[in-house]
Amino acid sequence: MLPWIPISDNRLCRVSSVLNRDTASYGKKHLFDGNIETCWNSEQGVPQHILVEFEAPVCVHEVRIQFQGGFAGKDTRLIDSTHNVDICPLHPEDSNRIQTFALPANEQPLARKRIKIQFVSSTDFYGRIIVYALDFLGLPAEQDPHSNSSAMPLSAENDDGTIGGGVASDIIVII
Repeated sequence: MLPWIPISDNRLCRVSSVLNRDTASYGKKHLFDGNIETCWNSEQGVPQHILVEFEAPVCVHEVRIQFQGGFAGKDTRLIDSTHNVDICPLHPEDSNRIQTFALPANEQPLARKRIKIQFVSSTDFYGRIIVYALDFLGLPAEQDPHSNSSAMPLSAENDDGTIGGGVASDIIVII
């Protein structure tokens, strides 16, 4: 078995909200900065989410997340956002420690480009979520010997060669 590596380096991230729109203090950049003093803090209300788009398809084996106790996700889902299908539920504890969630074995070899962590509910009465650290472990799809990148196409192509349903969508360019 090859060792899994952090695959969160080459990615873009979006979040559902930021406390008081103060991105300098509580923004999404703090999810991946490795600093235990910083965090992403959502506004109140549910659901909340973190959407991660990888530069290239990846095979995710584990998700690691560290919440602020009292502000953890309760009913949490991992979603393949490209195809809008559930990957698996996550059952975080209301704890400050780093929590590791292994994906089901049948989900690990699937190449994915966009993953959403959706917090349907929170341990906080007001629905706030605070995350100090987030990481995805796995391998780039082309390096994973078990990858089944043909199992799910990374884009939906129409008969005329166009992608999608003709509706404008967000386009992300990584330079």
